[in-house]
Amino acid sequence: MTPRHVAVVDLGFGDAGKGTAVDRLCARARAQGRPVHAVIRFNGGAQAAHNVVTDDGRHHTFAQFGSGTFTPGTRTHLSRFVLVDPLALAAEAEHLRALGVADPLGLLTVDRDALLTTPYHAAANRARESARGAGRHGSCGMGVGETAAFALAHPELAPRVGDCAAPRRLRRRLGAVREVLSAEFGTPLGPDVEACVAAFTGFGRAVRAVDGGYTGELLRAGPVVFEGAQGVLLDEWHGFHPYTTWSTTTFAGAEALAAEAGEGVYRLGVLRTYTTRHGPGPLPSEDAGLTAALPDPHNGTGRWQGTFRVGHFDAVAHRYAVAVCGGVDGLALTHADVPGRVPGLGVARAYAGPEPWASPVPDLAHAERLTALMAAARPVVEPAPAAGDWPDFAAAELGAPVTLLSFGPRTGDKRERAVLGSYYSPVT
Repeated sequence: MTPRHVAVVDLGFGDAGKGTAVDRLCARARAQGRPVHAVIRFNGGAQAAHNVVTDDGRHHTFAQFGSGTFTPGTRTHLSRFVLVDPLALAAEAEHLRALGVADPLGLLTVDRDALLTTPYHAAANRARESARGAGRHGSCGMGVGETAAFALAHPELAPRVGDCAAPRRLRRRLGAVREVLSAEFGTPLGPDVEACVAAFTGFGRAVRAVDGGYTGELLRAGPVVFEGAQGVLLDEWHGFHPYTTWSTTTFAGAEALAAEAGEGVYRLGVLRTYTTRHGPGPLPSEDAGLTAALPDPHNGTGRWQGTFRVGHFDAVAHRYAVAVCGGVDGLALTHADVPGRVPGLGVARAYAGPEPWASPVPDLAHAERLTALMAAARPVVEPAPAAGDWPDFAAAELGAPVTLLSFGPRTGDKRERAVLGSYYSPVT
């Protein structure tokens, strides 16, 4: 039996279209009378940037709210695996309110054990990345990596969502974060602690914090969509170190949450008809001509992320992503309108030399070896398939059917091709 819950993961370096896929899944399910109960975020933090454009032209870049928020009745839950930034969340809620979502924070629940990202983490993130100079790793500058690193080094001092309801403990932990990070950089970082305490306790009053058992309640109440962040090729253990994120970007978090409730998930991998990357790090199939020919209105050069880069569809890298995920059940193929429209678009089905291989265990040394291999890789680029042949081509290369096609940014620019979860029917 096909699981009724869907987990959405990017099989590239991010920016493949997870948000627009989640938006479509939620809108389609509601139209079929079996609405998605909630979108559960299961990794990453405020650095996520999932662009959704509705059929009536509203555009929002989802960071912490689930990308199904424009579908009435769809809630968001931030699981314990998410690093929560209350200040960024408040700004995002305000933008959603301006777009017609009446009470965004009322649609939100947050696990009490989720780590808090603070202005001190963000300041340390930017200082550290700036100090690397030409050797920058690539970052969104939001402090997510610093949040994870601090919690590993000082677990007893790391602030969590539950602390927002305990001002004394919150003040002590925020003060410790500022003190430790300021001492490391030799300069005071971030705002006054009292200002931060006031903002975070306000967040605690505005948002419902729940315990870990709440995820199971959501799963039992109705179908959910698990929304991942970043891409598998940026995974903290399987990406190409050090050009990675401090997050497990595979299906692991979603599957762990579902398993705790005795449920399973349909694993939907998202990828473009060409391969992209934001910032430094290996992109073997990169082509300057494609970068010029395929500007992305929602992904440009950023101060911290760097340049948005484009390459030919890298089947080798995407097969590696599928392998480290342990396989996928289906594929969502975005930018399906590009083949046949952009001259020179190709595909790389092989490298002239070694190809990346999955490690059975988390291994940074292995990831570093793969970085060197990918930096020197020489893809064998072939002409791209005809536009109508892409679903069969992608399915053959990655070993799973294409169940969702996207021909444009809007919700209605999507087409289902097969049964996707028990609450979808095929569209012919």
